[in-house]
Amino acid sequence: MPHQPLLVAGVEVTPLCDAVGPMGEAIRRPLAEMFPGADLPEEPWILHFHCYLIRDRAGRLTLVDTGIGGVDSPASSWAPVPGALAGELAAAGADPADVSTVILTHLHSDHAGGAVADGRPLFENARYVLQNAELEAAAGAVRDQVIDVIKGQLHVVDGDAEVAPGLRVHLTPGHTPGHQIARVGELAMTGDLVLHPAQLADPAVRYLYDDDQERAAATRAEVLASLRAEGGALLATCHFEDPFVRL
Repeated sequence: MPHQPLLVAGVEVTPLCDAVGPMGEAIRRPLAEMFPGADLPEEPWILHFHCYLIRDRAGRLTLVDTGIGGVDSPASSWAPVPGALAGELAAAGADPADVSTVILTHLHSDHAGGAVADGRPLFENARYVLQNAELEAAAGAVRDQVIDVIKGQLHVVDGDAEVAPGLRVHLTPGHTPGHQIARVGELAMTGDLVLHPAQLADPAVRYLYDDDQERAAATRAEVLASLRAEGGALLATCHFEDPFVRL
Protein backbone atom coordinates (compact mmCIF):
# COMPACT_ATOMS: atom_id res chain seq x y z
CA MET A 1 0.00 0.00 0.00
CA PRO A 2 1.23 3.54 -0.66
CA HIS A 3 2.56 5.66 2.16
CA GLN A 4 0.38 8.47 3.40
CA PRO A 5 0.40 11.49 1.07
CA LEU A 6 2.12 14.71 2.03
CA LEU A 7 0.57 18.11 1.34
CA VAL A 8 3.17 20.60 0.14
CA ALA A 9 2.65 23.92 -1.65
CA GLY A 10 -0.99 23.03 -2.13
CA VAL A 11 -0.36 19.74 -3.92
CA GLU A 12 -0.59 16.17 -2.68
CA VAL A 13 2.55 14.04 -3.00
CA THR A 14 2.17 10.30 -2.47
CA PRO A 15 5.20 7.96 -2.28
CA LEU A 16 4.68 4.72 -4.19
CA CYS A 17 6.76 1.72 -3.15
CA ASP A 18 7.61 -0.11 -6.36
CA ALA A 19 9.86 -2.77 -4.80
CA VAL A 20 12.23 -3.64 -1.97
CA GLY A 21 15.28 -5.86 -2.28
CA PRO A 22 19.00 -6.24 -2.92
CA MET A 23 20.74 -5.84 -6.25
CA GLY A 24 21.20 -8.97 -8.34
CA GLU A 25 24.40 -11.00 -8.28
CA ALA A 26 25.72 -9.41 -11.48
CA ILE A 27 26.35 -6.04 -9.83
CA ARG A 28 25.86 -6.72 -6.11
CA ARG A 29 28.65 -5.50 -3.85
CA PRO A 30 28.83 -4.99 -0.08
CA LEU A 31 27.72 -1.57 1.14
CA ALA A 32 31.33 -0.78 2.05
CA GLU A 33 32.31 -1.20 -1.63
CA MET A 34 29.26 0.61 -2.98
CA PHE A 35 30.00 3.71 -0.89
CA PRO A 36 33.77 3.76 -0.26
CA GLY A 37 34.92 5.90 2.64
CA ALA A 38 31.53 5.93 4.35
CA ASP A 39 32.45 3.29 6.98
CA LEU A 40 29.44 1.18 6.06
CA PRO A 41 29.22 -2.55 6.86
CA GLU A 42 30.28 -5.44 4.66
CA GLU A 43 26.70 -6.51 3.97
CA PRO A 44 24.28 -6.31 1.03
CA TRP A 45 22.42 -3.09 0.34
CA ILE A 46 18.65 -3.51 0.60
CA LEU A 47 17.14 -0.86 -1.65
CA HIS A 48 13.68 0.65 -1.52
CA PHE A 49 12.46 1.73 -4.95
CA HIS A 50 10.18 4.77 -4.59
CA CYS A 51 8.23 6.70 -7.21
CA TYR A 52 6.13 9.78 -6.45
CA LEU A 53 2.60 10.69 -7.51
CA ILE A 54 1.72 14.39 -7.48
CA ARG A 55 -1.91 15.52 -7.57
CA ASP A 56 -2.33 19.27 -8.00
CA ARG A 57 -5.24 21.49 -6.99
CA ALA A 58 -6.96 20.89 -10.34
CA GLY A 59 -6.61 17.12 -9.99
CA ARG A 60 -3.88 16.81 -12.62
CA LEU A 61 -1.50 13.91 -12.01
CA THR A 62 2.27 13.91 -12.41
CA LEU A 63 4.46 10.87 -11.76
CA VAL A 64 8.14 11.18 -10.87
CA ASP A 65 9.95 8.05 -12.06
CA THR A 66 8.29 4.81 -13.14
CA GLY A 67 10.12 2.12 -11.20
CA ILE A 68 11.61 -1.12 -12.44
CA GLY A 69 8.82 -2.45 -14.66
CA GLY A 70 7.74 -5.98 -15.50
CA VAL A 71 9.60 -9.27 -15.70
CA ASP A 72 10.81 -8.34 -19.19
CA SER A 73 12.10 -4.94 -18.10
CA PRO A 74 15.70 -3.86 -18.75
CA ALA A 75 16.00 -3.99 -14.95
CA SER A 76 15.29 -7.72 -14.82
CA SER A 77 18.99 -8.65 -14.76
CA TRP A 78 19.59 -6.96 -11.42
CA ALA A 79 16.44 -5.57 -9.74
CA PRO A 80 13.52 -7.34 -8.00
CA VAL A 81 11.06 -7.43 -10.90
CA PRO A 82 8.17 -7.14 -11.39
CA GLY A 83 7.60 -3.75 -9.83
CA ALA A 84 4.39 -2.97 -8.00
CA LEU A 85 3.79 0.47 -9.52
CA ALA A 86 0.44 -0.34 -11.15
CA GLY A 87 -0.99 -1.66 -7.89
CA GLU A 88 0.41 1.28 -5.94
CA LEU A 89 -1.18 3.73 -8.36
CA ALA A 90 -4.53 1.95 -8.06
CA ALA A 91 -4.31 2.03 -4.27
CA ALA A 92 -3.68 5.79 -4.51
CA GLY A 93 -6.81 6.21 -6.64
CA ALA A 94 -4.97 6.80 -9.90
CA ASP A 95 -5.12 5.16 -13.31
CA PRO A 96 -2.16 5.27 -15.73
CA ALA A 97 -4.40 6.85 -18.37
CA ASP A 98 -5.05 9.80 -16.05
CA VAL A 99 -1.37 10.72 -15.62
CA SER A 100 -0.60 13.78 -17.74
CA THR A 101 3.12 14.20 -16.99
CA VAL A 102 5.87 11.69 -16.22
CA ILE A 103 9.22 13.05 -15.05
CA LEU A 104 12.10 10.63 -15.54
CA THR A 105 14.94 11.69 -13.27
CA HIS A 106 17.26 9.59 -15.43
CA LEU A 107 17.29 6.52 -17.65
CA HIS A 108 18.61 3.84 -15.33
CA SER A 109 16.31 0.87 -15.66
CA ASP A 110 14.98 1.02 -12.09
CA HIS A 111 13.68 4.55 -12.75
CA ALA A 112 12.52 4.24 -16.37
CA GLY A 113 11.70 0.54 -16.78
CA GLY A 114 8.09 0.99 -15.73
CA ALA A 115 7.42 3.62 -18.40
CA VAL A 116 6.36 0.86 -20.80
CA ALA A 117 4.33 -2.34 -20.59
CA ASP A 118 3.76 -4.94 -23.28
CA GLY A 119 5.76 -2.89 -25.74
CA ARG A 120 3.59 0.22 -25.34
CA PRO A 121 3.80 3.39 -23.23
CA LEU A 122 2.09 2.59 -19.94
CA PHE A 123 1.11 6.23 -19.49
CA GLU A 124 -0.57 6.65 -22.85
CA ASN A 125 -1.76 10.22 -22.32
CA ALA A 126 1.36 11.59 -20.65
CA ARG A 127 4.36 13.50 -21.85
CA TYR A 128 7.62 12.06 -20.58
CA VAL A 129 9.96 14.81 -19.35
CA LEU A 130 13.64 14.08 -19.90
CA GLN A 131 16.81 16.13 -20.07
CA ASN A 132 18.37 16.43 -23.52
CA ALA A 133 21.76 15.35 -22.15
CA GLU A 134 20.17 12.16 -20.83
CA LEU A 135 18.46 11.42 -24.12
CA GLU A 136 21.68 11.93 -26.05
CA ALA A 137 23.51 9.49 -23.76
CA ALA A 138 20.82 6.81 -23.88
CA ALA A 139 22.01 3.45 -25.19
CA GLY A 140 21.42 -0.27 -24.98
CA ALA A 141 18.28 -1.92 -23.64
CA VAL A 142 16.81 1.26 -22.15
CA ARG A 143 16.99 3.04 -25.51
CA ASP A 144 15.57 0.03 -27.37
CA GLN A 145 12.88 -0.97 -24.89
CA VAL A 146 11.92 2.39 -23.38
CA ILE A 147 13.00 5.45 -25.38
CA ASP A 148 12.10 4.01 -28.77
CA VAL A 149 8.65 3.14 -27.40
CA ILE A 150 7.84 6.51 -25.78
CA LYS A 151 9.66 8.76 -28.29
CA GLY A 152 6.41 10.18 -29.63
CA GLN A 153 5.53 11.43 -26.15
CA LEU A 154 8.91 12.82 -25.08
CA HIS A 155 9.12 16.35 -23.70
CA VAL A 156 12.84 17.11 -23.86
CA VAL A 157 14.23 19.98 -21.79
CA ASP A 158 17.66 21.58 -21.43
CA GLY A 159 18.56 22.50 -17.86
CA ASP A 160 16.02 24.04 -15.49
CA ALA A 161 12.41 24.17 -16.65
CA GLU A 162 8.86 24.49 -15.34
CA VAL A 163 7.05 21.38 -16.57
CA ALA A 164 3.71 21.86 -14.79
CA PRO A 165 2.28 24.70 -12.69
CA GLY A 166 4.58 25.08 -9.69
CA LEU A 167 6.64 22.03 -10.64
CA ARG A 168 10.18 22.46 -11.93
CA VAL A 169 13.02 20.20 -12.97
CA HIS A 170 16.69 21.04 -12.42
CA LEU A 171 19.66 19.49 -14.20
CA THR A 172 21.92 17.69 -11.66
CA PRO A 173 24.54 15.78 -13.68
CA GLY A 174 27.02 13.23 -12.41
CA HIS A 175 25.08 10.09 -11.58
CA THR A 176 24.21 10.18 -15.27
CA PRO A 177 24.93 12.94 -17.82
CA GLY A 178 21.39 14.30 -17.75
CA HIS A 179 20.19 13.40 -14.27
CA GLN A 180 17.52 15.80 -12.99
CA ILE A 181 15.62 16.44 -9.79
CA ALA A 182 12.08 17.77 -9.47
CA ARG A 183 10.95 20.57 -7.13
CA VAL A 184 7.57 21.63 -5.81
CA GLY A 185 7.54 24.09 -2.93
CA GLU A 186 10.02 22.98 -0.28
CA LEU A 187 10.08 19.41 -1.58
CA ALA A 188 12.92 18.09 -3.75
CA MET A 189 12.42 14.72 -5.42
CA THR A 190 16.04 13.76 -5.75
CA GLY A 191 16.22 10.65 -7.94
CA ASP A 192 19.72 9.24 -7.48
CA LEU A 193 21.37 12.51 -6.48
CA VAL A 194 21.47 10.97 -3.00
CA LEU A 195 21.38 7.18 -2.78
CA HIS A 196 22.23 6.43 0.85
CA PRO A 197 21.84 8.42 4.10
CA ALA A 198 25.63 8.43 4.44
CA GLN A 199 25.71 10.93 1.59
CA LEU A 200 23.55 13.37 3.53
CA ALA A 201 26.09 13.37 6.34
CA ASP A 202 28.97 13.67 3.85
CA PRO A 203 28.09 14.58 0.24
CA ALA A 204 31.65 13.70 -0.78
CA VAL A 205 30.91 9.99 -0.23
CA ARG A 206 30.96 8.47 -3.69
CA TYR A 207 28.81 5.76 -5.21
CA LEU A 208 30.36 2.92 -7.16
CA TYR A 209 27.92 3.11 -10.08
CA ASP A 210 27.84 6.86 -10.66
CA ASP A 211 28.77 7.58 -14.28
CA ASP A 212 31.09 10.39 -13.12
CA GLN A 213 31.81 10.02 -9.40
CA GLU A 214 33.67 13.31 -9.05
CA ARG A 215 30.99 15.33 -10.79
CA ALA A 216 28.21 13.54 -8.91
CA ALA A 217 29.83 14.36 -5.57
CA ALA A 218 30.27 18.01 -6.55
CA THR A 219 26.67 18.28 -7.76
CA ARG A 220 25.38 16.59 -4.61
CA ALA A 221 27.32 18.95 -2.36
CA GLU A 222 26.14 22.01 -4.29
CA VAL A 223 22.47 20.98 -4.34
CA LEU A 224 22.33 19.93 -0.68
CA ALA A 225 24.05 23.15 0.40
CA SER A 226 21.54 25.17 -1.61
CA LEU A 227 18.59 23.27 -0.14
CA ARG A 228 19.89 23.70 3.41
CA ALA A 229 20.33 27.40 2.77
CA GLU A 230 16.60 27.58 2.07
CA GLY A 231 16.01 26.78 5.72
CA GLY A 232 15.10 23.13 5.90
CA ALA A 233 14.02 21.65 2.59
CA LEU A 234 12.39 18.23 2.46
CA LEU A 235 13.79 15.43 0.30
CA ALA A 236 11.74 12.74 -1.41
CA THR A 237 14.29 9.99 -1.99
CA CYS A 238 14.20 6.99 -4.29
CA HIS A 239 16.18 4.37 -2.37
CA PHE A 240 15.99 5.24 1.35
CA GLU A 241 13.75 3.16 3.59
CA ASP A 242 11.77 6.27 4.56
CA PRO A 243 10.71 8.20 1.44
CA PHE A 244 10.72 11.65 3.07
CA VAL A 245 13.79 13.08 4.81
CA ARG A 246 14.06 16.53 6.37
CA LEU A 247 17.40 18.27 5.81
